[in-house]
Amino acid sequence: MRDFSLYVITDRRIQKRRNLEVVEEAIAGGASVIQLREKEVSTREFLEEALLLRDCTRRHGVLFIVNDRLDIALASDADGVHLGPDDMPLEYARRIAPHLILGYSCDTVEEAQRAERLGAHYLGVGTVFPTTTKKDAGAPIGLERLREIKKAVRIPVVAIGGITLENLEAVLTTGVDGVAVVSAIVGAPSVRDAAFAFREKIDAFRRRYHGAP
Repeated sequence: MRDFSLYVITDRRIQKRRNLEVVEEAIAGGASVIQLREKEVSTREFLEEALLLRDCTRRHGVLFIVNDRLDIALASDADGVHLGPDDMPLEYARRIAPHLILGYSCDTVEEAQRAERLGAHYLGVGTVFPTTTKKDAGAPIGLERLREIKKAVRIPVVAIGGITLENLEAVLTTGVDGVAVVSAIVGAPSVRDAAFAFREKIDAFRRRYHGAP
């Protein structure tokens, strides 16, 4: 079983330290997935960062996903790649790298069902709330559509976009399998403490509503 419950995404624009330090702290706080997102670096630098994080996540038994770049995911031996509408189409990614976990970004029921048919292993759904960490983010979809998408597919759904400790429980009540967090964790003064606060709240919710240990 893959644990998508606390999916932490790097963002060097708001982080106070290097990716590796941020990721080590996030994992210490309870992150179950790490995604390396690099929008403004060379291919060589992206790969160097991916190799560092691949080693770290492997040591800790945490899933490692590369954003957008199938080539970087393959070269770094990542667990998976997260794709969007402007990236390598899912059907080709699945053909090229059948062993990789394939994530896909969507914000409608129709897109979610299509991605599932084409071989996505999980969905990143949002943005749920307004966010400033993704320049091309569309209008927030809100909790009701998030709930509709979760009900419409069988693969795991990870909510993303503007998720904070304050709105976390409302997001979890939609039935999603996890939350993807950027600024509320990697931009925090203590990444470890921020991740731990999310981990505690997620685990408490699971115990309360699902009887999870």
